[in-house]
Amino acid sequence: MSGLVADFAEAAETAEVDFITEIRLRTWARQNYQAPGSRDNNLHPVVRDEMQKMDAESK
Repeated sequence: MSGLVADFAEAAETAEVDFITEIRLRTWARQNYQAPGSRDNNLHPVVRDEMQKMDAESK
């Protein structure tokens, strides 16, 4: 993990993110997509959600 996602990783599970942060995380997820088997379990929940949406879009 690096950059933006690492900045938010510590409070990921308990804190809600504001709208701007969520958009940034979703953008990061789209730019740094990883296949389901290659994903780091420590990714921010918003990043995981966006990557799962991308999985569904590709079907």
